[in-house]
Order: sequence, then C-alpha cells, then structure tokens
Amino acid sequence: MKFLAFLSAALLSGVALASGSTYPLDKAPVDLSNTVSLQRGAAAFQSYCSGCHSLGYMRYSRLTDIGLTDEQIKKTLLPAGAKMGDTMGIPMRPEDAKSWFGVRPPDLSVEARSRGADWIYTYLRTFYRDDSRPTGWNNLVYERSAMPHVLYQLQGELAVEHAEGAEGHAAPKLVKVSDGQLAPAEYDAVTGDITNFLAWVSEPAQDARVRMGFIVIGFLLVMLVVVYNLKKEYWKDVH
Repeated sequence: MKFLAFLSAALLSGVALASGSTYPLDKAPVDLSNTVSLQRGAAAFQSYCSGCHSLGYMRYSRLTDIGLTDEQIKKTLLPAGAKMGDTMGIPMRPEDAKSWFGVRPPDLSVEARSRGADWIYTYLRTFYRDDSRPTGWNNLVYERSAMPHVLYQLQGELAVEHAEGAEGHAAPKLVKVSDGQLAPAEYDAVTGDITNFLAWVSEPAQDARVRMGFIVIGFLLVMLVVVYNLKKEYWKDVH
C-alpha cells in the first residue's frame, strides 16, 4: 500500500511538472466517441492553429477515422498543393517562426499526452491582455507564453486582477474587458472541440484500445470461471 501511495504521488507530481503551472486546471470535455465534436475540432484547429502548429504524426487521410470523407477533407481541410497522404505540416518557415515568436511553435501531435487535455483546455481559455509582453498577451496557465491569443476575436479580451486569497496570497482572476463574437459557453465549446481533437490526434487508436481492453478482461473473467470449475472436476477425487 505504501508503494502504491508513493507511485500515485510520483505520477501526480509528474503531471504537475509537465504542465509547468500551479494554476488550477478545468476538466476538459474529452469524448473520443463524439465524432461530431472531433470534426468541429479539426475544422477549428485548421482555421486558427495550423498556421503555426503542425501535427507531424497525423496524415490528412487518417481524418477519415473521425467520420470525414475524402471529399470533405479535400474541400475543407486540405491546403492548396497538399496531398491526402501528407502529414499535417505548416507553411511557416522555421527561421520566420524564430524571428516572429522567439521560438519555433511546437508540434502538437502528442501535446495532449505530454501536458494533458485539461492543460490544453484551460490554457486556451485563460489568455489575458499584458502590454509588457511582445505579443500583448499573457496566460495564467503558461506565464510569459510566446503565443498570441489567436482566438481573442471569438472570446473577447480579458484582464487579470489579483484578489487576496485565504492565506493572504494574490489569487489571479480573469475579468471581461470586451465581448467577443461568441458567448462564454459557446467559446468553451469551441476550445473543448479543439482539445478533444488534439486528444484524439495524440492517440487515434485509444478508443478502440480501451474497448478491446474491456473485451479481453471480460474474456479472461469468463475463462477464470471455466478453468476453476474444470480444476474442481479434475481434483474432486484427490484427498
């Protein structure tokens, strides 16, 4: 039991270190069986994120796994000049990214596995105005982020204010400065779809793997009953 407690603590601390933040994370609405959400997330990612962030381990052709047809992918998601078998790269040159942002935007293929879906979901919803930053934006989850708030027209502008916490520490709080094109619940839905899509991209076979796991466990439980009764039958005359 002590070992299990130690292992759990180590795993939780590993997640906290990976997130790089002590800001409380909101639960992401991840549902890999919701193909409508995954399709909306793919469209939103391609519209707002794919100019800077690549998905180097995902091919356009694989998007048929979330219910899109080849024709839909070619019409709405495939960039000019790209082929269905290509990976989801970006048009921006690395040297331009370094010049504009100070660092090359990371590939997001496994971001949901490295930081967690909750981190991505909260990150996309906690940008605020900060004139001291080169981009004019900062983030509560990832302080001094080099990424601008590309979704600000949808969310609107937020500002951060600090209120005294229970122990006298300044607790950051976001307040609305100007409205965006979407209501807060609608914006949360958009970021939830993007997060759901990135969670799927990080492990496309996860849903099938989990289902197979339940099938295997069920089979082993049935076999356990069969083998136990067989053992009793063979050994019933042995004293």
